[in-house]
Amino acid sequence: MLAKTTVKPSSGALGAPARRRLVLASTSRYRRLLLERLGIPFIAVAPGTDEAALAEEAPAATAFRLAEAKARSVAGAHPDALIIGSDQVADCDGRPIGKPGTHEGAVAQLTELSGRTVVFHTGLALLDATSGQCQTALVDVRSTFRFLSTSEIEAYLRRERPYDCAGSVRSEALGIALFESIASDDPTALIGLPLIRLTCMLRVAGVNVLGSPFLHGNRALIIDLAAKARLPAIYQWPSTARQGGLLAYG
Repeated sequence: MLAKTTVKPSSGALGAPARRRLVLASTSRYRRLLLERLGIPFIAVAPGTDEAALAEEAPAATAFRLAEAKARSVAGAHPDALIIGSDQVADCDGRPIGKPGTHEGAVAQLTELSGRTVVFHTGLALLDATSGQCQTALVDVRSTFRFLSTSEIEAYLRRERPYDCAGSVRSEALGIALFESIASDDPTALIGLPLIRLTCMLRVAGVNVLGSPFLHGNRALIIDLAAKARLPAIYQWPSTARQGGLLAYG
């Protein structure tokens, strides 16, 4: 596992009340579900970022750059928020592996990756929009595929349809069976959001998720925060307290 972190701490004591609005700059349902595990409220908004790699840019550099770019792209609309940006690029021998988009593309990807090792580079950024200070990290997951038969590939694709997943891998479900081994100290990075590294960043920013008052179900405050966003967003009520699933606010 290779991890690289750059930290520019924001002001504020660790024990201060975690009343900052938290924004996830992502439309990925996988990242929303991962962030929900922390049990704190947030809104998810679409980042305005060109996600194309730069000329001659290495896959790891692309993921690292885009994570911060996504966070900064929504800062103007959320000037008092802590903003999470994340991006993932799969890398096979220095070549980026994208999302297949179609069944045929996924068959071709998995056939090519059978028996090979892929590194999933996940860039992570936590931006304090008030100060402009940003913590950044790159978390790698080294993943070795099993040797896969044509029938195994077809069975997996019929069940999971992972056409919006890098490398055709939906690792939180049956996709984990594609691997012979994985190596990382932050396993959720494989799905797209490194929660161990994120909770460390939140602590530096003054938000201790284990001591957050949000864990006690302050529904009035949470609804107020979501309503004040004033932008199309998907809001997540922590699964331990919510009853109605996703709540949409405009």
